[in-house]
This record gives sequence, structure tokens and C-alpha cells, in this order.
Amino acid sequence: MAAAAALAAAEPPPAMPQASGAGGPAARRDFYWLRSFLAGGIAGCCAKTTVAPLDRVKVLLQAHNHHYKHLGMTAVICTYPLDMVRVRLAFQVKGEHTYTGIIHAFKTIYAKEGGFLGFYRGLMPTILGMAPYAGVSFFTFGTLKSVGLSHAPTLLGRPSSDNPNVLVLKTHINLLCGGVAGAIAQTISYPFDVTRRRMQLGTVLPEFEKCLTMRETMKYVYGHHGIRKGLYRGLSLNYIRCVPSQAVAFTTYELMKQFFHLN
Repeated sequence: MAAAAALAAAEPPPAMPQASGAGGPAARRDFYWLRSFLAGGIAGCCAKTTVAPLDRVKVLLQAHNHHYKHLGMTAVICTYPLDMVRVRLAFQVKGEHTYTGIIHAFKTIYAKEGGFLGFYRGLMPTILGMAPYAGVSFFTFGTLKSVGLSHAPTLLGRPSSDNPNVLVLKTHINLLCGGVAGAIAQTISYPFDVTRRRMQLGTVLPEFEKCLTMRETMKYVYGHHGIRKGLYRGLSLNYIRCVPSQAVAFTTYELMKQFFHLN
């Protein structure tokens, strides 16, 4: 969801000719950033809703939960404690409930894991993983879109509904490009994601004292599980999660840009 909002914030408003009267292009331009933010937010919500069940399974895989061995910047800082609690609750399985609910999880982490700092375990790999993930996904999607519309505009593109002079990708091509962008970005940044999840789980894991820092966690995972079964454990399932997520996010954003007259 944050990636979709970032895409909305990163894209500059198109130049529009001046026009008099309310409702003209100049009036619409005044609300460009608001409409762009809404488009990105809606895209993120749709993407997150699509893959929410798979996100829980991914957490269980990354942390090597024994019940599932068979299953092969500012905004982040502000919302990170919520993600921490979500991961702790998602890791729980029937019969092994450490936390009875959201409030209990917050109280327990605060009391037993160093106060407020306990809610920010794994923040460093999160921040370090954001740059390659966001950068690669946006760059890949933008490149695929640009190349596609340049070389095969009739086959891959169509006139935008809000501006016939602007070509946009057809919906199924948008989905394909978004999925490819998500898969490539996730492959590059996945070890950071595994490290973050293990650090977030903290005292829930028996190897807690060996995974206090990002370096220690990566070293432990690599030393005990290797690359394929350690740093990239659960990647195949994560493709099933991230490909539709990014496909839906980019496609919804492109549709919302037309709905809010951002082209």
C-alpha cells in the first residue's frame, strides 16, 4: 500500500493549458496532488486486500514455523509497531497463542522487550529493503510501459478515457507489467524481508538471542539454512502473493489516474 502511495507522490503533474472558469483544466490542476494521493491509496487498498491471506502464510514460512514446513521512510516508522503486532499475531497457530489479542500483544511487547524500542525490531532491514524494492518495481513497470507503448502502441495501448491524446496500456497488459515488476523487485529485496520478519518475531523464536541485529540475523539464517532454504525461504509462495498484489496495485492506480483526470 505504501508503494502505491509512493508511486502517486513520485509522479509529477502533467502540464495543462490555462483555462478560465471553474471546472476547466486549471481548476482541476489545483487538486492534482489530492486526486493522485487518492488514486494511489485506493490502488494500495485493493492490492493489500487481494493478498492478505497469503501474507500470513509467508510470515510462517520465513520464520520456519514447524507447523508449516511443508509449505515450500516516515510512514513506515509511524506504522511499524502495527506491523510488528500483526506479524506476531500472524505467527501464532492453534494451541500456541502467546497473545490473546492486539491490546495484549502491545502490552506484552512493551513490558518484556524494552519498551517502545521493542516495537522497532527489524526496522533497519525494512528501510534498507525499501529502496531496491520500490526503485526496481517502479523502474521496471515504467520501462515496460514506455517500451510497450513506443514499439506496439496499437497492440498494447489504447487512448486514455480522460485524455484521448494520451496512450495508456490496456488493462491486461497493465496487469502483466505490474506482475513482472513485482516479481523482479521482490527477488532482489527478499533477503531483507526474511531478516525483518525474524527480527520482528523476537522472543517468540527460540533463537531470539542470536538474532538481535540485522547482521546477526542474516548470519544465523545463512549459516543454519543457507540461501535457498534460508534467505530465500518462501520466495515461491511470495511470488503468488506479490505478483497479483503489484499487478492489482499498478493497474488500479492507472485506472484511478483516468477516473480522477490525472492524464
